Amino acid sequence: MPDRLSPLDVSFLYLESETTPMHVGGVCVLEPAPEGFDYDRLVRIIGDRIALVPRFRQKIRWVPGHLGNPVWVDDPDFDVTYHVRRSALPKPGTEEQLKELTGRVQSRLLDRSRPLWEIYLVEGLADGRNAIITKTHHAMVDGISAVDIGAVILDLTREPRETVPDEWDPEPEPSGVALVADAVGELVRKPAEIVTTARNAVADARRVAGRAAGIAAGLAATLKVTARSAPDSPLNVEIGAQRRFGMARTELDDYKRVRKTHGGTVNDVVLATVAGALRTWLLTRGESVNDTVIRAMVPVSVRSDDERGALGNRVSAYFVDLPVGEPSPVLRLSQVSYAMSGHKDSGQSVGAEALVSMAGFVAPTLHAMGARAAAALTKRLFNVVVTNVPGPQIPLYAAGAEMLEVFPVVPLARGQAVSIGLTSYNGGVYYGLNADRDAMPDVDVLAQCIEESLAELVETVR
Repeated sequence: MPDRLSPLDVSFLYLESETTPMHVGGVCVLEPAPEGFDYDRLVRIIGDRIALVPRFRQKIRWVPGHLGNPVWVDDPDFDVTYHVRRSALPKPGTEEQLKELTGRVQSRLLDRSRPLWEIYLVEGLADGRNAIITKTHHAMVDGISAVDIGAVILDLTREPRETVPDEWDPEPEPSGVALVADAVGELVRKPAEIVTTARNAVADARRVAGRAAGIAAGLAATLKVTARSAPDSPLNVEIGAQRRFGMARTELDDYKRVRKTHGGTVNDVVLATVAGALRTWLLTRGESVNDTVIRAMVPVSVRSDDERGALGNRVSAYFVDLPVGEPSPVLRLSQVSYAMSGHKDSGQSVGAEALVSMAGFVAPTLHAMGARAAAALTKRLFNVVVTNVPGPQIPLYAAGAEMLEVFPVVPLARGQAVSIGLTSYNGGVYYGLNADRDAMPDVDVLAQCIEESLAELVETVR
């Protein structure tokens, strides 16, 4: 029986549009191994190891009539060379050119008729370096697993580890009749879903209203924050299909020093750094920052330790009002720490499942409308997404080439001008800023403000 997408995973497909691609990704900068690093080497290592992530050889099949959520099926025509691509910058390639290429690559939607991922080897960077740009659809993987997916090409030593020969034989693709029969069979096995799938839209609406009380209990704490609309901000505008990409580099030890002196957590220092950066960035635009607050949505993984190896999405989200109007970096950190501790103490996080929970209570044919309606609320709920994914604190290698830096790419929701992702790796903390091309021509200014904001906090450390 094929694996069926969960309501949360499929919501990322429904939310996707020409202007809002729903793939996550990253940019890795590599120092070539003495023997070199080329396209054929990358294709070979991915082909040898792709069995470690079987989802990467599967595509999505939709159930006729939308009688159930779509399923993952093996792609009988899987071609690794379609997904592993080659690009180059004019030597010596600059960081500005790499960011421009990244923005263009991330702007394009993935082909839904194939497995939902792509990897680009970028050659021609200065000093003989290479870069790898990745794209993986959010329906396949969340931020925590995105780091683990690196196991496909990354090793702990320069010497690549041995892999077991892969004798993959794709399962036959199910027919439309089989998909319908399987979906109906699931409904029979789950009586609670029969009503929500078989009844018409009017009946579904009545059922949803009856079950809304159950959802409300899980959302009540969050609604205390989100009952007030997120403030108006240049971060919330109509966006187009094209992207810019910004990068910022900081040191993990700086965050730890600030935390040790002023308390809180490393993530609190991250959010205070972002708050200070947004303050300075707004000032460069001539905006008033008096008493200004910017609401950040901060996704947090809720996957248990025994689920770390599983694919799929298990995330919660905190809504945090960043005190951008506060001129003191120490007070900004104190206010952020207080807000975050309040969330944790009172359980005021809302599971991402709850944000699309209507999918479990209405027919799948209505799910697309519900998910898109939720997307329309993002401007009211929050101004910006800030994701922080911890990575390994040791050097990693791809076919003998050392990974020097890694910058995450977080997708934009409708009405969001920029998303801020960061990953810690080998002593560094690397920010990736995915931005709308027209709304954020100054994304590099914001990236610089991040580095300056952390420096401002470090200066307060004795």
